[in-house]
Amino acid sequence: MIALRSSEKFDTRCRIEIEQSPSHFHAHVELAGNVPIYPGDSVRVHGDPIVVSFGEKVFFDRVATVRRAGLLRRVWTKFTGYFEMTELYEVSFTPGRL
Repeated sequence: MIALRSSEKFDTRCRIEIEQSPSHFHAHVELAGNVPIYPGDSVRVHGDPIVVSFGEKVFFDRVATVRRAGLLRRVWTKFTGYFEMTELYEVSFTPGRL
């Protein structure tokens, strides 16, 4: 049976990597056991806010709650994702020479 509403929710360990340097500015979360995340699913990482000073790269181990999306949310997320992707396109018709 396919659930229309989100019904599955579980906790898992995760590793957080945050770097703020001249060449990198990112934050990544890797779930233990390589838990797959599908369109519409949500992940909430628990714990105190993290502050990273410039030039630092830090790692933290935390607990995250994964909530699976139901059928309607999954389909809606896939559908709207196609339209949001077009916002990333930048097209220029300038000749390159002045």
